[in-house]
Amino acid sequence: TRPRVDVASGAVARHYDQLDRFYRELWGEDVHHGLWVRGNEDPAEATANLTRLVAHRAAMRPGLRVCDVGCGYGGPARYFASRHGAEVVGLTLSRRQARHARSAKAPEGLGRTRYLLADWLRSPLADGCFDAVVAIESASHMADKRRFLREARRVLVPRGRLVVVAWIAGEDPGPWARRHLLEPICGEGRLPGLASESEYREWLAEEGLRVLSFDDLSRKVRRTWSVCLRRVAGRLMTDPEARRYVLDARNSERVFALGLGRIWLAYRTGDLRYGVFTAEA
Repeated sequence: TRPRVDVASGAVARHYDQLDRFYRELWGEDVHHGLWVRGNEDPAEATANLTRLVAHRAAMRPGLRVCDVGCGYGGPARYFASRHGAEVVGLTLSRRQARHARSAKAPEGLGRTRYLLADWLRSPLADGCFDAVVAIESASHMADKRRFLREARRVLVPRGRLVVVAWIAGEDPGPWARRHLLEPICGEGRLPGLASESEYREWLAEEGLRVLSFDDLSRKVRRTWSVCLRRVAGRLMTDPEARRYVLDARNSERVFALGLGRIWLAYRTGDLRYGVFTAEA
């Protein structure tokens, strides 16, 4: 069975609200992995690489109606609108993320962005209202991944594109990896469960979504966690407030900062993977 922990949507929202400053100061507005294509990019360029890949897989173009599921601070949504002229609706569970996204400078160019504080699994969106749905790392926070895919199929037009960027588990993790790596990573990162590539493929097919491609980016994104570990270590050495936060047992979300090394190791062992599914309705 795949690794699972009990995580409600409220816990996910609380995670991002409590770690709002930590995430933005540590990594910036694009709260997703970096993608090292050449290998010598700085972290900001690496995160932009991933956003560009998603735009390419979604076939972004002027006027395309896009839903960004788990939009974070709105960085990718603003890119889709400003660079490709897309009309983007972003959803997030986090009040602080929604507030920041709405307050950010509007994208230049033809496209527009709009942000909703909403749970994707209980979304108010109408049937067939989007040409593309993108989910950058947000599916991993959802307990019912079949329902996540069903909602995507519901809101997509015929032949609309779905791009899912996901943390995924290896196909057959051993007991040690499950107990000491994957299950703690799920608990610390508020991930209800990590599905495998084969499970995603099965669910996509069952929900009427045809897989066009799958990119295993594990080796190209894992440097993200080396950078994070260095930055966290630097903050803890120089920032008394950061040290107090991490050492204060009352801060329930501090475990994520303490568990960064576990994620780094899981990528090295292959028990944690990172992939991009592109599918068509």
